[in-house]
Amino acid sequence: MPTVEELYRNYGILADAKDDVSKHRAAYQVILDGVKGGAKEKRLAAQFIPKFFKHFPDLADAAINAQLDLCEDEDVSIRRQAIKELSQFATGENLPRVADILAQLLQSDDSAEFNLVNNALLSIFKIDGKGTLGGLFSQILQGEDIVRERAIKFLSNKLKTVPEDVMTKEVEDYIFSESKKVLDDVTGEEFVLFMKILSSLKTLQTVSGRQQLVDLVSEQAGLYQTLNPADPDSVDRLLQCMRQAVPLFSKNVHSTKFVTYFCEQVLPILSSLTSPAEGIDVQLEVLKLLAEMSSFCGDMDKLESNLNKLFEKLLEYMPLPPEEVENGENSSNEEPKLQFSYVECLLFSFHQLGRKNPDFLTGKVNAEKLKDFKIRLQYFARGLQVYIRQLRLALQGNLGMP
Repeated sequence: MPTVEELYRNYGILADAKDDVSKHRAAYQVILDGVKGGAKEKRLAAQFIPKFFKHFPDLADAAINAQLDLCEDEDVSIRRQAIKELSQFATGENLPRVADILAQLLQSDDSAEFNLVNNALLSIFKIDGKGTLGGLFSQILQGEDIVRERAIKFLSNKLKTVPEDVMTKEVEDYIFSESKKVLDDVTGEEFVLFMKILSSLKTLQTVSGRQQLVDLVSEQAGLYQTLNPADPDSVDRLLQCMRQAVPLFSKNVHSTKFVTYFCEQVLPILSSLTSPAEGIDVQLEVLKLLAEMSSFCGDMDKLESNLNKLFEKLLEYMPLPPEEVENGENSSNEEPKLQFSYVECLLFSFHQLGRKNPDFLTGKVNAEKLKDFKIRLQYFARGLQVYIRQLRLALQGNLGMP
């Protein structure tokens, strides 16, 4: 193995050769062999190998492998030097391989190394965005869990810093197509990160682009299958998907498919839903999302049926007044508990869908239904006034919160 002196001597041969560097293959081989030496020789090899790499295409594999060995050395200073220079190997067909190597190196727990890897990835991204993405997505799809996690976070955090002239339509289309492959099997956190990535793409800012994202979310949410209320993972998946979908809806991108699913599949089993995490009122979370989506619901095939489901659920949370006995006192000891937030969400959703069928509560057929509803509304309104008075007193410090 070469000594420090021999490495410097052969470096001098290559540096002095100028345009004839490629004629000194033996000198470059000596530098490659430097990776077998001690710490000093390795540090020099880490600097010298990339400097003349492009002049010896027949030794490309050997050079990259040698540098990769240095990236995995036990000596942190050698690793850092090797990683710092790794982007110089990103030329032509070698670039995807270098990106793949750098993606693997994202697993480093050394903060300085990790930053060097990030900077190297960004630098080669500016050379060839699609090629760099190829290496990253390769690790996301096939790499170890820690590499996958950090590669996804790299895309989520760094893509927004890439210049517009690098993020071409071709590059963005590639991100979209590869992301769809990954979304076949992702965790909730990964899904949120990918939606952040995709939502930031310029080509998906249009109406048609947002519709593509909505379609993607609907597939991820599993709107084609029955929801298992006892499975917290399934419930969490649905909630995560809905949260990502809501910002995408507009007067041109409708939420009809989602609202229909909620009315037909979720509302009937609302009370059976298993909370995905402690401290989450999953029923209220569902109703809030439904209310937000209902504003952008388009024409619905089974509008009357779904309005009925929504109305019946609303009545569950809007009790009739307690019956009074002859002396005017309540026949029951306790007043019904009023779920203000639940009713607010359901009323809003009912109003949004009800506008599409204004005859739902009118006419002779529904006269009793409307009368019953008015009684419930009036009782609920009285309860609301009492609660407002108690709140005002509590805010003035004169009464503890009920």
